[in-house]
Amino acid sequence: MTKAKSFSLHWGSGVIEEEAQSAGPYHRPTIQLLKFVEGEAAGTRQIRFCYYDHAGRFQRSPLIIGEADVPSLRSALRRTPRLRALLKKLVV
Repeated sequence: MTKAKSFSLHWGSGVIEEEAQSAGPYHRPTIQLLKFVEGEAAGTRQIRFCYYDHAGRFQRSPLIIGEADVPSLRSALRRTPRLRALLKKLVV
């Protein structure tokens, strides 16, 4: 079993409950379901759109994806039921 990734933000910290990621030519587009367990946001879940470089380092820049990235990211979201359900609420 792999250890859950953790995160820490100004308003709380917790674990990345689910993550959908694809590998593109320039970076690894990622959508994460953050589960807050400490701080002001404890007990909530939030979505983070981010990316990693090809060496696996988290990048603090805006996520930009191309049309070619969409199919593999959609496929990765099939393995994240809670994250996918929350994202569906954005388009309904």
